[in-house]
Amino acid sequence: MTISDHAIGPIRRAATQLRPHAGLVFCSAVLFGVTAFMVAPGAERYLIVLVAAILGASSLWIGAISHFSDLTEERAASSVSDLIRHDAIPCVVTGPDGALIYANDASERAYEARRHPTLSSAMQPLIANPGALLYRLQTRAAARGSAYEDVVTGAGHVRLSVHRAGEGMLLWRVERSAEGAARRGGTIPLPMLTVGRNNAVLFMNDAARLLIGERARTLDRICAKLPLRSGQMNNISTQTGVQSCLVVELEGIAGRREIFIMPGVAATERPSDGWTFFDELPVPLLKLARGGAIQLCNRPASELLGCSGCAGKQITDVLEGLGRSIPDWLEDAAQARGTVHSEFLRVRTADEEVFIQVTLNRATEEGETVLIAVLNDATELKSLEAQFVQSQKMQAIGQLAGGVAHDFNNLLTAISGHCDLLLLRHDQGDSDYGDLLQIAQNANRAASLVNQLLAYSRKQTLRPEVMDLRDAMSDLTHLLNRLVGEKIVLSLNHDPTLWSIRADKRQFEQVIMNLVVNARDAMISGGEIRIETRNVTLEAPLHRDRAVVSPGRWVRISVTDEGIGIPPDRLQKIFEPFFTTKKTGEGTGLGLSTAYGIVKQTGGFIFVDSERDQGTTFFLMFPAHESVAALPAPKAPSMIDVTPAEGIILLVEDEAPVRAFASRALQMRGFTVLEAESAEDALDILSDKSVEVDVFVTDVVMPGLDGPTWVQKALVDRPEVRVVFVSGYAEEDFGDTQSRIPNSVFLPKPFSLTDLTEVVQRQMG
Repeated sequence: MTISDHAIGPIRRAATQLRPHAGLVFCSAVLFGVTAFMVAPGAERYLIVLVAAILGASSLWIGAISHFSDLTEERAASSVSDLIRHDAIPCVVTGPDGALIYANDASERAYEARRHPTLSSAMQPLIANPGALLYRLQTRAAARGSAYEDVVTGAGHVRLSVHRAGEGMLLWRVERSAEGAARRGGTIPLPMLTVGRNNAVLFMNDAARLLIGERARTLDRICAKLPLRSGQMNNISTQTGVQSCLVVELEGIAGRREIFIMPGVAATERPSDGWTFFDELPVPLLKLARGGAIQLCNRPASELLGCSGCAGKQITDVLEGLGRSIPDWLEDAAQARGTVHSEFLRVRTADEEVFIQVTLNRATEEGETVLIAVLNDATELKSLEAQFVQSQKMQAIGQLAGGVAHDFNNLLTAISGHCDLLLLRHDQGDSDYGDLLQIAQNANRAASLVNQLLAYSRKQTLRPEVMDLRDAMSDLTHLLNRLVGEKIVLSLNHDPTLWSIRADKRQFEQVIMNLVVNARDAMISGGEIRIETRNVTLEAPLHRDRAVVSPGRWVRISVTDEGIGIPPDRLQKIFEPFFTTKKTGEGTGLGLSTAYGIVKQTGGFIFVDSERDQGTTFFLMFPAHESVAALPAPKAPSMIDVTPAEGIILLVEDEAPVRAFASRALQMRGFTVLEAESAEDALDILSDKSVEVDVFVTDVVMPGLDGPTWVQKALVDRPEVRVVFVSGYAEEDFGDTQSRIPNSVFLPKPFSLTDLTEVVQRQMG
């Protein structure tokens, strides 16, 4: 039976620590045993001898384990050294404290590693303050078994990797890039320096020292005007005087910055081969002619732009503008006209959207003006910006829709209400009856459009209930079949164990109808519309279309057509109000926006997939609920009570036309009506204790005190009075406040004469 290294490791370490004392323990045990055997009485003598024997055996065991540990470590170190001795990559073996155990020949040639007690001191000429880097890598290796990190140094890019190499040993490898190895010692032609906190210069390569003329201690010695402008021309103090140089600054580790200086870019005497430093920079760079032709493109720029041979092309062949003309922008930069700002451009790629931020710098070469373009990947930034702008736009449109809907509801209440009053005075045989009926019908159509705006802005009044989708869709199928016509086949496919959802049934039916009508209009020549329902359990968040669907149980409803599809550039706009791809007169552009608002107000999500000439699929996702509870049987509708009513009504409405209609309607029903155009007037009326009121009928949103506020004040002295709130906004906007007001109900605008009188009559009853 073999004991694993993992199990015996702690024993070895303990034995190693006790080894210096093992001999002393053994001698003490023998002396103690002999003395006790001679002096102690009979029974105790054998007990003491037994203890001494145990101590002696333990000391011998400690020595054996420690010796075995030394042999094992020596063998392990010998095996590792044999493995890496002839490796062309510099390799060293260290203990957990960083002390060098072995260094191969390559590390001796590159860093004279065998002359240093620790790896940190051996790396000091290559990396400024390497201790933090080595500790970070060692910690990762202890947790994962290995780790590596790429480091920008004066000699180029270096990859430092570490692996566990047995008990208490680490194998380190220092791999340079091909360019850095070829330069042997860091004499790259591009000046580079490492700057720490407080602008202290930690490292300068040979090219930087040659340019500056000395080993600078602080950054202000190199550039008097701080901070440096990365990607732009900066005045650099060199040994021959102040030069305008292109500077690129990169964020390093532990608060350090790597700064690359490109001297002589603006000098006319600079040889053309001096531009070879482009490929050495880890920053995407382009050299452009003033007309836009790409003269040079380094490797990071080629990777970012997704093209391998950009040189010789026009910049407009690989980039497209998001605003102003690119040639005009280049000409302004070449002539130093005005303030040239960075521009965000889109890369011309067919598979994905890539945005870059381009900063132009003017330079001179052989008497000709050239432009140095510094590129930065801005795809994530533009995506976040687009998401923020879209969110702001949708919110602004929703607020506008809600405000417009409120004002329109007041107007429609007055129009439809006075029309109802006129219809009461005309029989069907009158010549004006048909005209009045047309007014009433068109007012109802306008009210329907306003309700769609409220649905989009999520400010409509919902009556949610837990419902079975299969029953709801079954009831809706007959209407949908009439909507799609004879050339289109409508098919439904339900999950046999479909979960329930909680939604307003009427509004849910409106969503399905809107989606089916859009699918029908997209299939001019006919086809099939498929409606499918499925249970979906998400184990992790679903990220899609800038939305995040939380884990849990969901019910997914898909509506798929075989139509012409939606162009990609319009997919982001289809849920906006009044946006439509149909011809004038064929649609209002409110169908999808209504569906969007209803679904979001219900707590669900709506997504769309579409391909040109392949069809479109809309996905609805609603949170799953428990089974539908048994609902009480509905009461049979009773006939409208036409007997004259009695009671005193206090009507508070700031819109004069609405107040006039409501007052006449209630008076015709037999009520006594007290009118007030504001909450303050209503409180003045109620200040007379002799005034009796049975029901308050009040608007919710008014100048000054709103409806719920003044009602709460009035109910202090008149707690028995019942309340009817009317509003063009949704009930949810003040539902919490209304729930705290006893005996109160809500009547949404626009309401008809019958709606108003029936609600007041019920409150009186």
